[in-house]
Amino acid sequence: MTTLGIIEQHISALQKNLKILKRLQKYSQKEIEGNDIVKGAVERYLYLLVQDGINLSEATIAFRNFRRPDTYAEAFRILQEEKLISPALSEKMVQVAKFRNVIAHDYKKIDYKIIYDVLQDGLKDIEQFIGEIKKALKL
Repeated sequence: MTTLGIIEQHISALQKNLKILKRLQKYSQKEIEGNDIVKGAVERYLYLLVQDGINLSEATIAFRNFRRPDTYAEAFRILQEEKLISPALSEKMVQVAKFRNVIAHDYKKIDYKIIYDVLQDGLKDIEQFIGEIKKALKL
């Protein structure tokens, strides 16, 4: 059974990884690609961030006893259908779920322009997701 405590743990994990990734924003795309340690850190923490977002969506669905999603992307659509997140954010989070699959399964084909863009501009979507979930659940 999912509790608010479990949801708060997922939010905490997201916030921790956001903090780490914000420290990695200081690197240029070229610096990330040229430094295996930084590159590995960026990839790993982006993966963890996205997975934590998926985990939060699934925990929220379970907590509210909504229908179960068949895919990661569908979890965000369910949250939109149930009016916990906005349609615009839902679409952004669907893209985040697709991004997770690229990082997890196509790591040899990773486009570092995309990685860099997500690092620089995509973190705000996760922050918005946390905010909308917290508001919806009155946390």
